Amino acid sequence: MSEAVAARSVGAGPFSIFERMVAWRYLRSRRKETVISVIASISFLGIMLGVATLIVVMAVMNGFRAELLTRILGVNGHLIVQPLDSPLEDYAQVASRINGVAGVKYAIPLIDGQVLAQGNVGGGTGALVRGIRGEDLSKIAIVASNIKQGSIADFDSGEGVAIGKRMAENLGLTLGDTITLISPDGDVTPIGTTPRMKGYKIAAIFEVGMSEYDTSIVYMPFSEAQLYFNMDGRAQTIEIYVDNPDDVDALKPKVEAAAQRPIDMVDWRQRNETFFSALQVERNVMFMILTLIVLVAALNIISGLIMLVKDKGHDIAILRTMGASRGAILRIFLMTGAAIGVTGTLAGVLLGVLICTNIESIRQFFSWMTGKVLFNPELYFLSQLPAKMDPRETTYVVLMALGLSFLATVFPAWRAARLDPVEALRYE
Repeated sequence: MSEAVAARSVGAGPFSIFERMVAWRYLRSRRKETVISVIASISFLGIMLGVATLIVVMAVMNGFRAELLTRILGVNGHLIVQPLDSPLEDYAQVASRINGVAGVKYAIPLIDGQVLAQGNVGGGTGALVRGIRGEDLSKIAIVASNIKQGSIADFDSGEGVAIGKRMAENLGLTLGDTITLISPDGDVTPIGTTPRMKGYKIAAIFEVGMSEYDTSIVYMPFSEAQLYFNMDGRAQTIEIYVDNPDDVDALKPKVEAAAQRPIDMVDWRQRNETFFSALQVERNVMFMILTLIVLVAALNIISGLIMLVKDKGHDIAILRTMGASRGAILRIFLMTGAAIGVTGTLAGVLLGVLICTNIESIRQFFSWMTGKVLFNPELYFLSQLPAKMDPRETTYVVLMALGLSFLATVFPAWRAARLDPVEALRYE
């Protein structure tokens, strides 16, 4: 009877104090309503965990892509230029002209070659030698700013090379040791081509944070690479770094004009198309799968509200008899179900943000607990677990969770509003 008295005293209006009071009362647990309360709690937890999981997984995948993109484009150029008509003997002039193109940060002549690297331990490992001028190596910030041992200040003056930290560890090498490089493209003799073998002093050890590069790249002075790979007076390619990698297509005609010779150009998207396409597909599929968690929680809201409508049939009859409209009954149960969805979504956002901001600490804790290396950099390329929240994506997750929660309340609320007093009394 108290709901009916409140209905007359407070006054009828959409989402009035009376309607909110009744909705809040139906959310509170009573001894005889334990089952309904448990279902509501499960729905709340399901939506909270679903939203938090979606936010965390999407943030980790965004961070994974962003970190890989930063490191891949930090070490490799955004646009690769190769000659078509003749060897690239005028590499210095071509690079200088390309440097003058608006939107180009710098153009670097390079010599690349595959070798077998040997050190103090192990049988050797495959490596990519990159012949580069010292002034150009200092421009590659991700390498120059991550020198762990040694220096590249006098890179051009000696025969020293710079290698990755993981390569040094795998081969048992330290600063000042000698690394032996063996190339299959050696000198031509009457009995065939003999491999070329030469030892180089380690002048610097770097760590860019991507195991693929830290275990395989050897930077060699440009002049020494010309001698080692039999490319005297020539460069193999020119790698171009631009201000905005997404606008690389607009720069291609300008670069071709500045080269003043026939060239072939390959941009970073063409070189890594398969890799980043696979990441995007995996990201979309994960979003669809994890959305099912929220959907299941929303279905729990439906079952809980249907049971609540059945349990409150007598109350509905009294409210309708005392003058409550069908709309008032509809809004009461809409608010009851929506409250579960809204609070679950907000709690999920807070939990997701908390996990994302401490994702690396959480990874280290579980690694310590299990005694195993979680997110092994040898498998996942990166030395730590990244997480980058996208505000637009997070907003989309929140709207999706709220939308599913509101939709889940419509049918039970509509069913409660359709009951007339006589039908409602039959539930008791």
